[in-house]
Order: sequence, then C-alpha cells, then structure tokens
Amino acid sequence: MENQGDAVTKHEQLLQHIENLKVGAKISVRKLAREMAVSEGTAYRAVKEAENLGIVITKERIGTVRVEKKPRGISEQLTFGDVVDIVEGHVLGGANGLDKPLHKYVIGAMKIDAMIRYIDADSLLIVGNRDDVHSLALEQGAGVLVTGGFGTSREVKDLADKLDLPVISSRHDTFTVAYMINRAIFDRLIKKKIMLVEDIVDRKPRINTLKISSTAGELLRLSKESGEQRFPVTDEWNRVIGIIGRRDVEDLPEDQTIEKMMVRGPITAGLQTSLASAAQIMMWEGIDFLPIIDRNRKLVGSLTRKEVLQSLRDVRNQPQLGETFDHLIWNGFAEERSEEGKLFFHGFITPQMATDLGTISEGVISTLMMHSAFKAAKDITGSDHVLDNMSTYFVRPVQIEDSVIVRPRLLESSRRTCKLEIEITHHDTLVAKSVLMLQSIDHG
Repeated sequence: MENQGDAVTKHEQLLQHIENLKVGAKISVRKLAREMAVSEGTAYRAVKEAENLGIVITKERIGTVRVEKKPRGISEQLTFGDVVDIVEGHVLGGANGLDKPLHKYVIGAMKIDAMIRYIDADSLLIVGNRDDVHSLALEQGAGVLVTGGFGTSREVKDLADKLDLPVISSRHDTFTVAYMINRAIFDRLIKKKIMLVEDIVDRKPRINTLKISSTAGELLRLSKESGEQRFPVTDEWNRVIGIIGRRDVEDLPEDQTIEKMMVRGPITAGLQTSLASAAQIMMWEGIDFLPIIDRNRKLVGSLTRKEVLQSLRDVRNQPQLGETFDHLIWNGFAEERSEEGKLFFHGFITPQMATDLGTISEGVISTLMMHSAFKAAKDITGSDHVLDNMSTYFVRPVQIEDSVIVRPRLLESSRRTCKLEIEITHHDTLVAKSVLMLQSIDHG
C-alpha cells in the first residue's frame, strides 16, 4: 500500500500527465495506473480531480476524454450534455452533439402545426412519446428530450446520429424536467456572479518574487521599479516560504539578506477561494497582502486588500442574478426612514418562511436581522461588513402573513467594528431581539 507522502507525489504526477495529453485523447483508469505504476485507486482519484478541474469529461458511450478547459463563468448557457446530467437522463442518439450549447427549451404540448413556429436551431424540445414530433424537431435543428421514460424509433435515432443532435430520455414528467432545467440555469447565474480569486489573478501581470538569498538592496530596487510594497519569498520549487515588505528592510545594509526579516509561513489562498472569503481572511488576520497558490502549493499570483475590495464593489454594482435563499427572504422587505431619519424595514411573512408548525422559522428571523444590520452599518459608516458574532432572543412566534417591522439601532462603532441592536416587532409587540458585532472589511 502506498504511504501518504508517495500518494501525494504520485497524485501530482498523474495530474500533470493528464494535463499533457492531447485534447481528445481517451483516458482509462486501468491504462493510467499501468503506465504510471500506481494503484487503480490512485489513478481514479486523479481522474476525478481532473474532471473537477474541467480538463477531462466523461461522455456517455464514449468514456473519459481529455478536453480543453473552458474559461470560468463566460456563459450561463447549458449544453445538451449538461441537460443529460440535470434530468438524470440517458442518450438515445446523437451523442456527438452533446457539447452543443442550448439556447432555449420548448415544451411540446400543442399540435404539430403550432409547435413548428417555436422550434429553432439549437433549441431543446421537451415532449412525450411522439415519434413524428421527434423527427420534426431534429429536422429543424433542435435536440429532443423525451419525458416519462419513453424511447423513440430506430429511424429517429439514426437521424439524430446523422445530424449530431441529441435525443435524450428522462424518467421524469414534463413539468419536473422543465423545473430542473430552469433551476440549473438560475444556479449558473448565481455561480457566475460569485467572483473567485482566479478571476482577478488571471488578469494580473506576472508577479515579482524574491529568494531567501536576496538582499535588502535588491528588494528596494524591485520595489522602486514595480511600485509594489510587499513581495512573496519562494524556494527553488516556487513554493511560498515567506513574505517581506519594503518597510522591513529600510534600515538594513543593502548587502544584508532578507532571510531574518521575512515573515515565515504566511497565510495563503487558492485559486478557487471566493473573493469574499479572501477579504474575510485578510480582515481577520490583519494582513493586506495574500499570496495565491495552486494545488501543488506553488505561487501563481498575489492579491492586495485594495484589489479585493475594489473587485467586491464592482460585483455589487452589477445587477442581481439568480435567486439565493437570502435574496428570496429579503426581497419581500421594503426600506423606509422614520421622521428622525433612522432606517427601518417592513414586510410580510410568506408561507416559504414558515416551519411545519406554521410560525416563522428562527433561521429566517436571524437572516432578516443580519441583512438589516449590514444595511444599517453601511448606511451609518459607508463601509461593508461581515458578521463577527450574534446573540439572539426569540420572544414570541409570528404566523404566516403577519406583518413585521425590523428596526436596527447603533450601539457603538469604530474604524474596525460596528455593534448594533436589532428588534423585530409585530403590531408593536416584540417578536425577537438581537445584538450583532460586525467587522468592517474595508479596514485591517
């Protein structure tokens, strides 16, 4: 059995081997294990990670294939292959067209003469066991999703293979598959809005680095040329071993090495870390420079606090995409101000907010309080915040369709923190109360 150290090394070697394969090459776990002299379990884990990284894909009737990694978040469009996974379907014909993008879907619940007006090329017709309609859709350049677990005729399958347009069968009914596809589109929109570290790092020029043997003079010259104040220190394998800044060496002789002055074992982040998480890491750790590493722990870039905050502001200025649970809860509440100019919010309790007992969920109450606190803190200080801690008291239940008012009140604030008290009332009766401590993400 391979020990842990060997397994990590072999795993990295396997991923590098897969990345070096030509696009279109077929990958077999057994063949990979034999070629690289590893167990099939180790080879399987490498293939699954390569699939997560987007450099291989498993296609029905074809197998696992090396593919070009697609840029993240470029399009919210689904492919026919995505639809197969979403509706738990299987391909009856036209498997070579699974990579084609899907522009829209049409539910075939009408007569053929009326249906033909809605079927366009690269669309998907959702229909039951109507072979004549299947053929019509393919001839119009559309794929077909057969619901109810039904199949199709041999002639339709042959036509699908000829035109490279997929015919997919799913055991679910028409309403269910339409809902599943619609939900998947919303999920893609939400994911597209969430920025990752790699979205910024990919746009930045090559990062400047220093070695442990570099001198104070080299650091000062590099800082003057690049305009940067802090630099990662890497070893001979390009792994981050420290961080050092201009201020750390200003009083040193120019020929003195930076080894004793650098901060060892710095905090790092990966390419798949969300930008919001990176901001919180920098805030909680009190740092303004974050090296970015890949899965092999090698340096691929860096982020500054200023870059992270500017990107987060840019994201907030974009239109809201998708429907997260937080959005669904908060969207039903309106913002108003009292005669004294104090911010408050009001809305109604919808059935989706309720527990099995018909009263409002404690989780929903907490969400309402947090959102009102973030809004109030932003209104008072002009800064964005994250939750540090929260103490909540649930006084009495609220029923479905009751109206409630959420009133935030500032207790104290500083450059770094903001403490608020939040009250939720129904007809002037206290429902819940909370005290929240927020941390500003604009200050370290």
